[in-house]
Amino acid sequence: MNVQVHSDHKLSSVVPLKQYTTVEKKDVELILVKELNGVQYTNTAIIAAPETRVPIRSSEDEERETWGKKIDFLLSVIGFAVDLANICRFPYLCYKNGGGAFLIPYTLFLVIAGMPLFYMELALGQYNREGAATVWKICPVFKGVGYTVIIIALYVGFYYNVIIAWSLYYLFASFASELPWLRCGNPWNSPNCIDPKLLNGCVLLGNETKYSKYKITPAAEYYERGVLHLHESEGIHDLGPPRWQLVLCLLVVVFILYFTLCKGVKTSGKVVYITATMPYVVLFVLVIRGITLPGAMDGIRAYLHIDLKRLNNATVWIDAATQIFYSLGAGFGVLIAFASYNKFDNNCYRDAILTSTINCVTSFFSGFAIFSVLGYMAYMHGVNIEDVATEGPGLVFIIYPEAISTLPGSTFWSIVFFLMLLTLGIDSSMGGMEAIITGLTDDFKILKRNRKLFTFVTAFGTFLVALSCVTNGGIYVLTLLDSFSAGTSILFGVLIEAIGVSWFYGVDRFSEDIERMMGFKPGLYWRLCWKFVSPAFLLFVVVASIVKMETLTYDDYTFPTWASLIGWGITMSSMLFVPAYAIYKFLTVRGTFKERLAYCITPENEHHLVAEGNVRQFKLKHWLAI
Repeated sequence: MNVQVHSDHKLSSVVPLKQYTTVEKKDVELILVKELNGVQYTNTAIIAAPETRVPIRSSEDEERETWGKKIDFLLSVIGFAVDLANICRFPYLCYKNGGGAFLIPYTLFLVIAGMPLFYMELALGQYNREGAATVWKICPVFKGVGYTVIIIALYVGFYYNVIIAWSLYYLFASFASELPWLRCGNPWNSPNCIDPKLLNGCVLLGNETKYSKYKITPAAEYYERGVLHLHESEGIHDLGPPRWQLVLCLLVVVFILYFTLCKGVKTSGKVVYITATMPYVVLFVLVIRGITLPGAMDGIRAYLHIDLKRLNNATVWIDAATQIFYSLGAGFGVLIAFASYNKFDNNCYRDAILTSTINCVTSFFSGFAIFSVLGYMAYMHGVNIEDVATEGPGLVFIIYPEAISTLPGSTFWSIVFFLMLLTLGIDSSMGGMEAIITGLTDDFKILKRNRKLFTFVTAFGTFLVALSCVTNGGIYVLTLLDSFSAGTSILFGVLIEAIGVSWFYGVDRFSEDIERMMGFKPGLYWRLCWKFVSPAFLLFVVVASIVKMETLTYDDYTFPTWASLIGWGITMSSMLFVPAYAIYKFLTVRGTFKERLAYCITPENEHHLVAEGNVRQFKLKHWLAI
């Protein structure tokens, strides 16, 4: 018996790319030829071809830029995730929340929520090869989430670049035979300035003021009076003019960002060879120097001291959950943007495990550099570690510089420390701005054709807004932006993102997409985390962030009510893109209520199925699939 198959549809080798569509159904003619007694009998049957999702390539995809080398992508992700918070915040949180005991909830949240979200964003960007907004072709109603994270990244750029400018200012100031914050008697010092050597343990215990809170040391006055000129402002209502020295530093930072990003990832992928690796070299050197100082071991013991009783406090768990989320940087659209320039078959699973682990290990390792020096400070002044331990700007611009100024070769140590802060900040800021540029240029092709001009407009726009943060009262504006621009709003955005991918698009379909890229399907653990654990974790952190919200303050200054209202306005301005776009999308598509809903939640390349009445999301099987 001979079998002949005739078909008018032929598939060549398939190249996996951005979108998958359903191939037009083609009939296959099956001809059976039987020979019986020398006579041939022919039987013909028409067999309908099964519906198959195969990838198609658009001309835009063929032109999409890719990373020069795999290491460019890895260093860019690491450089973005490892930022100033790894140095400024994690070591203090670890110390405050039970030392080594804090690592238990921190590691737990890393494994059940941090890594899954990190993996999800890398896979989402790599498969669809789109930025944070247009990636939502998989579920059009959620495109507002993309705009939310882009706006948040823009808000963060307004003030984050200012912190980098401070680091640059300190770096320039370090090129002196004697560091300017070593002693009193400078033009910016107040009459109350006092030599730190005179602030011994007895004085501190006498007035119950922690050393880290003293504002009359040379280092504290240099930061607040010499750099910020905070003493010339009465509050957020009295900003004063921009400080020209800080304006120049800010301008240098903006130009570095522009020239790094204007030509795309081919250029920025080479810059991170320096900005992502230098902090590790400097950190290692600082640790070696720190542990040789007197009192260093006391500081390290305080850092690693295990107090399991602290785990009974809900605040410890909230701090761990919040820190792991912000530390990895999920939700800012950066991971999606970076991954969109990967090759389609890149192993983003391995990348997610590697880079998220490196980030968290860096946070832990940085604690040795910080607390060895804090132990040295406590030893010098005859106080406990808790009296010198602090976080944020007070740590990196006051306490640590003061300690460095007392060391032999202080100029060298100051230069390398602020060079580390500068590089830590630059590549993180590069990531945020790349998320904005990629997200909007993928959505608006006119911007893609004029990427250099758009990059300049974006960078210069952040510079103009940031001028308010380098005024005499600029620290108040920076505190307001830091508290409201990427707090509850970014948590809300990632929560909606996780729900959109895992529930509306479908964790089973998302897993199939990953299998097409890498040849294997994510295990049950990852699918359960995406569908249940990660959304629950994010909901917990969102609620905790709202419950923990307190009256906004900076040291002893309490922000007025109108300032807090502006802050909530900033928060809501990004969050409202989610419901606003959903309503817009629903009203602009045609059809009945049910058809409109179907078009909104069905991937764009499957809209023809809506016309056929075959809507996956209207079936119970879709919602139960894992």
